Amino acid sequence: MIREITCICCPLGCRLSVDEEHPEKVSGNGCPRGAQYGKNEVADPRRTVTASVAVEGGELPAVSVKTSRDVPKGRIFACMDAIHALRVFAPVKAGDVLLTDCAGTGADLVATKTVEKRGQDL
Repeated sequence: MIREITCICCPLGCRLSVDEEHPEKVSGNGCPRGAQYGKNEVADPRRTVTASVAVEGGELPAVSVKTSRDVPKGRIFACMDAIHALRVFAPVKAGDVLLTDCAGTGADLVATKTVEKRGQDL
């Protein structure tokens, strides 16, 4: 069976056709990245998870986070459960690892923003 996918590697948005039984057979791509994307999307779809985590004692109530690498699409809800259960204390610096091996995916959860402690002078 042929699966139609829109490539998201660049703004062109090429329309890919991928053979689900032979994912290495990709057509419609304008570059090699599109071929790799189509193959991966059929064989092992993955996504970067972005969310926010509650911050105790911070100048902001939450900090934005993302996974350090793409996680299997089927594990996204498990990652979100782990993220929603997490609470951190200020200060939090951009780049801090807030959770290692999020939901057993091998991806760490990393802060993408700095949140200072409430009342702290800069």
